[in-house]
Amino acid sequence: MLKAVAQGSLTRDRILDAAFETLRKNGFAGTSARAIARTGGFNQALIFYHFGSVNDLLLAALDRISDQRMERYREALSPAAGPVQLARLVRQLYTEDVDCGHSTVLAELLAASSTNPALRDQMLKRMQPWLDFTESLIQRFLEATPFAALIDPRAAAGAVLAMYVGVDFLIHLDGDRSRATALFDAGDRLAATLGSVLGG
Repeated sequence: MLKAVAQGSLTRDRILDAAFETLRKNGFAGTSARAIARTGGFNQALIFYHFGSVNDLLLAALDRISDQRMERYREALSPAAGPVQLARLVRQLYTEDVDCGHSTVLAELLAASSTNPALRDQMLKRMQPWLDFTESLIQRFLEATPFAALIDPRAAAGAVLAMYVGVDFLIHLDGDRSRATALFDAGDRLAATLGSVLGG
């Protein structure tokens, strides 16, 4: 019994890996059950047996990488950090997002959700934890600063998330990372100024 459960878990992981890679390389339009099965070298019937539909599989693949990335973000950003260190860490984390394919998969599913109401509802739910995390990070950073009474952490979190997704889309369209580099360079300069004003 335990062996069968373990085998089933391995099969699910294999399907998730194949779905992620197919979506990353082929885009949403090129990610069919047949394409995923071809990538993973298994029968496409396994997709429907384990996940019910291709969309449910793709959401599960996004959930897995998003959980991993959220854990990484929490770990990296949990220590108290000044503006300069925070800017450096955020740049590093964003680069990891792009390199591991999280940004590509997220951009593909967000784009597809614009014409798919059911998928859109699911994607909105999946963006909520990131909005909450960003809000808590901004709130923590603003504590004991003169900006605490001036900035609404929730609104700021929404702006940060919108900027992140927007830059993702642009990079995804043409592969040009210079926009993100320029944005983070500007962030570094702002962080240095804030660090000087705030004394660290």
